[in-house]
Amino acid sequence: MFGAERTRTLLGPADPARNAAVGPPPVSARELIDRASATETVAGRRRVHPTRRLVLTAGTLAVAAGAVAVLQPLGERAPEAPRGPGDAAGLVLVPVAYQFDADPPAAGPQLRMLADKIKDAAYDHQRGRYMYHHTKVWGDPVMTSADGRHHVAFAGASKVWQAADGTGSQINTQLEPQYPDQESRDYWQRAFDSRPAVEGTPAPAMIPLPPQELRPPSAVPAELRELLKVEYGAGAASKEVSTLYGRYVVPRATRAAVLRVLADVPGFRWRGQVTDRAGRNGVAVTFDDREHDAQSLLVFDPTTGELLADERLTLSPVRISSYQVILDAGWTDRVG
Repeated sequence: MFGAERTRTLLGPADPARNAAVGPPPVSARELIDRASATETVAGRRRVHPTRRLVLTAGTLAVAAGAVAVLQPLGERAPEAPRGPGDAAGLVLVPVAYQFDADPPAAGPQLRMLADKIKDAAYDHQRGRYMYHHTKVWGDPVMTSADGRHHVAFAGASKVWQAADGTGSQINTQLEPQYPDQESRDYWQRAFDSRPAVEGTPAPAMIPLPPQELRPPSAVPAELRELLKVEYGAGAASKEVSTLYGRYVVPRATRAAVLRVLADVPGFRWRGQVTDRAGRNGVAVTFDDREHDAQSLLVFDPTTGELLADERLTLSPVRISSYQVILDAGWTDRVG
């Protein structure tokens, strides 16, 4: 959490309470987070407070733009070396181009063929104490203008070394802002250009990870179906596949089993050859969740069956809501 002095340093002249004395908080930061995450009952209905999408009103825009470098998802550490939002203009994200865009076929037969022919990944011949992952993500959290039209989020890179007992280390790096469309980029650049200058204190270069139980993924189909929550449909399965590959170094037998399990889930469509955001060749499947106006995209390595990337898109209009790119995964005995 940020202390009073660090917060004042980040806000600089935009701090409305810079001359006021700050006493100890009456409620701990942990309790405040717990309260914000809790559900409440309103008029006989339960409502869950949103924690991932930030809405800025006109009255708070100037201060929020000055402090945007410190916004992060609840429960996660501050990124390494925060940068001001105006340090880079940022990219407008373009959806991945599909080989089969209109009337794509069902994905089941192609996923089974891929499962039958995949080969070893480089890490299948590695050994080490730590699972290593290098990922790039965008879209969590997203800042949204008060009218709900304009969106921005900072891309972030993470390097994680994690042992079987959960311990290890993590490095987070905040990257450039990225936008789902040109109108959002224009809007937020005007807001960022008017912000007061800020100077941030770099976060620790390496964050220790606490112990936790990490159970390696099974290749048994029944256990995988439960792990991937396929009973809740293709949207839930897409999310769980993303989590699985972002957390574990998945062996070949399990990779093949994942593909076969997905092949039996109704709703996946085969998109054929694609190029992911890291410039790698892949093959893709999607699921259209019309009820929520969203599409889930999974990109697999056509040789090894590894998950290269996953994305979430809105359908009307078509634009990116979030993405994860798994740049590297493997086993190692070294941290850093």
